[in-house]
Amino acid sequence: MLQVSCMSKITDDFYKKLEESLSPKTPVVIESSEGAYLTINGKKKLNFCSSHYLALSTEPRIIKAVKEAADLYGIGTGYRTLAGTHKLHVELEKALAGFKNAEAAIVLQGGYMANCAAIQTIIAKEDIVISDELNHASIIDAVRLSQVGNKFIYKHRDVKDLEEKLKEVQKLLKTPKSDGQQRILLIVTDGVFSMDGDLAPLPQIVELAKKYNAITMVDDAHGEGVLGKGGRGIVDHFNLHRQIDIEVGTLSKAFSVMGGFITGKKILIDFYKQKARQFLFSNALTIPDTAAILEGVKILEESDERVKKLWNNANYLKSEFKKLGFDTGHSESPITPIILREESIAREFSSKLFDLDVFATPIVFPMVAKDKARIRIIPSAAHSKEDLDFGIKAFEKVGKELKAI
Repeated sequence: MLQVSCMSKITDDFYKKLEESLSPKTPVVIESSEGAYLTINGKKKLNFCSSHYLALSTEPRIIKAVKEAADLYGIGTGYRTLAGTHKLHVELEKALAGFKNAEAAIVLQGGYMANCAAIQTIIAKEDIVISDELNHASIIDAVRLSQVGNKFIYKHRDVKDLEEKLKEVQKLLKTPKSDGQQRILLIVTDGVFSMDGDLAPLPQIVELAKKYNAITMVDDAHGEGVLGKGGRGIVDHFNLHRQIDIEVGTLSKAFSVMGGFITGKKILIDFYKQKARQFLFSNALTIPDTAAILEGVKILEESDERVKKLWNNANYLKSEFKKLGFDTGHSESPITPIILREESIAREFSSKLFDLDVFATPIVFPMVAKDKARIRIIPSAAHSKEDLDFGIKAFEKVGKELKAI
């Protein structure tokens, strides 16, 4: 009885600590599709903060493709290495490789999983990783998962600091591992940094990688469907095809579905398919997800109209916000931060916007530094100029009320 009593107290304390650490904030519940507008609590709100860059979440062609595939093949799949590799998965990987001008592709369940697979599968304890200080949490966790002992962080987008780190590890790089194998030196960066919208200096990174014998990896989550010719991403944007070793993409943003992928040399992709635990021990994408992405790739290959509309909207929005006096940082992408610095102001700003039927959430610590709180706006190809003007007027009204402009 004493043991049970002690266990009960330990359990109670455990749950109490969990409860104490929770925030009262709960996610907003969406009651509609996610286009230029969405419905929350029965009211129509301007959608200024989802990542459906190309308005594919409501595209009739994709919805039709999903229904037809589900009617023909059902819903579920299974483990890719057992009974889960469907012909649609093979078609999708071929289509993504072609879209990205790469030798081959592997599709996983999400961008987070793709980053983990990309790093953990090739990096061991005695290898070396050099990472941008503002890389996404999935990259940080992937590096931790690899258990690599030689981790270095370079200042955000600072190629001089990156070179200093590369010089620092050269002696270690030339020292064989305990098993006699050559150490791997990996430089990893986001392509588009999700909080500020700025771009990684990929040309300089590639140059340094060649100079110091490193392999390169870019997580292009916010570049897929956005940058480059027809939305082919940051590598296409900088014309660096076949010069980045590992490209990771996310299919939940511009493609508006689920999943992630890795592209690269065929030998690398074959290695991932045989060794990546995230691929081996998880189910494949469902039939509807796979069919939706396939149709999305076809749409982008046929026309760049949506990408152009996205950029026209983004450029107009940035221009108008700057005219009003808002601090929009140094974004080079459709991601448009309205930097307010104080968390309390960012939260109040978002709340007042919501009252004016504009849905734009506050971004606060730990997603950004404590003095960098903001509202992050992401326009889409679904927005008309009238939609954007409606949002801009709401920002102007709240900005003046809170003395943010």
